[in-house]
Amino acid sequence: MGLSLNEMDAMPVPTKRWARVEYERLVDRAVFQPGDRVELVGGQLVVREPQGSPHAVAVRLAEDLIRAAFGSGWEVRGQMPVALDDESEPEPDVAVCAGSPRDYAAGHPSRSVLLVEVAEASPAFDREHKGSLYARAQVPDYWIVNLVDHVLEVHRDPTPSADAPYGWRFSTRRRLGATDTVSPLRAPRAHIPIADLLP
Repeated sequence: MGLSLNEMDAMPVPTKRWARVEYERLVDRAVFQPGDRVELVGGQLVVREPQGSPHAVAVRLAEDLIRAAFGSGWEVRGQMPVALDDESEPEPDVAVCAGSPRDYAAGHPSRSVLLVEVAEASPAFDREHKGSLYARAQVPDYWIVNLVDHVLEVHRDPTPSADAPYGWRFSTRRRLGATDTVSPLRAPRAHIPIADLLP
């Protein structure tokens, strides 16, 4: 006797968890097309948010402002992979890592002092899922340029949290509006106007 529709609906959908080395093999073998916007988040292949004009402009604004704030000795990477752990290789909109581009010729950076996501349609995913993932990786400073509410969300102080998707969350969260400024933790003398981050 087969399963009823209700019993079938209650069954979990089988999925495959991917390790970062497996994901990188797929990338090396050109399984994904150049326009495919996928990233590895907690062992799952996730389709990245479509990039509308405001999103693209906000990414470029953040890159330029953050590069100026940090100065030399820092690699500011736009929409490039970060090797967070064995099951995650996200592509944050902006990542700040110590060093220069050639330091990462043999592999993607695994440690970032600041990660930035621009959220045009998915602030909840960036806040809860990516926030938990970045907190687990001990990223000290995580910003969300929230284009829905026209604010910058600043997330700091990673701490264990049993109810977070990846067991960690940021315990300090602030929402800054267009009249406020923000200073990166690793570049405290810089003061970036929030209005300059918003398209």
